[in-house]
Amino acid sequence: MATLFLVSTPIGNLGDLSPRAADTLRTVARILAEDTRRTRVLSDRAGATAPLVSLHAHNERERTGKILGWLGAGEDLALVSDAGTPLLSDPGARVVDAVLEAGHRVVPIPGPSAILAALVASGLPSDRFAFLGFPERKGADRRALLERVARAEETVVLFESPQRLTGLLDALADACGPTRRVAVARELTKVHEELTRGTIEEVAAYYREHPPKGEVTVVVAPAPEADSTGERGQEARELAARLLSEGLKPSQVAKEVAGRLDLARNEAYRVVHEALEPKE
Repeated sequence: MATLFLVSTPIGNLGDLSPRAADTLRTVARILAEDTRRTRVLSDRAGATAPLVSLHAHNERERTGKILGWLGAGEDLALVSDAGTPLLSDPGARVVDAVLEAGHRVVPIPGPSAILAALVASGLPSDRFAFLGFPERKGADRRALLERVARAEETVVLFESPQRLTGLLDALADACGPTRRVAVARELTKVHEELTRGTIEEVAAYYREHPPKGEVTVVVAPAPEADSTGERGQEARELAARLLSEGLKPSQVAKEVAGRLDLARNEAYRVVHEALEPKE
């Protein structure tokens, strides 16, 4: 039975290519690559001579039939992305689904991942985490993602372009509160590798002064457990009740509570909604 190998490749340092990954690239009949020019450097280093076939977001649908044909003819294939583990914010999911449906084997060759590298070096909890990929740039989907991060009970990992990093951090500060812990990993495993840790407010200020370049991974701490009975919770409820009695709209009250008491926006909304509920 022919096999499709999902080969993880270095995210910057070519020395991270595993011996098993190199052996796989040398033995397959073809290598499916997101960018054949970038993969040529890697395949040459591994001593692979298999032809490179482009497979990217714009041709994945049309390539799937050919890939099934090659596997049906008994050819083993390798699928790689530009860097890291295939399919994670990269093309290939459609192909893998079709290959499995056709009854062929799919075998992962584990290796580098910017997601895991940033997570374990972040200093944030790594026992549970969610990877949410690249945030939407605007609209309801972006707002929904920010709210998802704000209330997350686990650490959240995101990708972002360097040009939009400060905008994302500002949006996260608004949604999660400026004191939520965050880590930004930049150019992992490369010469200019950088890990910046602190509150969202602190890290955003740093990158406004030092515009980032290169690949960026953002790791956000889980939401703190709500303190509905402590002194801060009582202060938030009293402030919400007073502002509502003064005639402010609930959305305005939530914004004021979040800003004055440095609460995450979703927590401030919860306090306001509780204040609006009729008492038994």
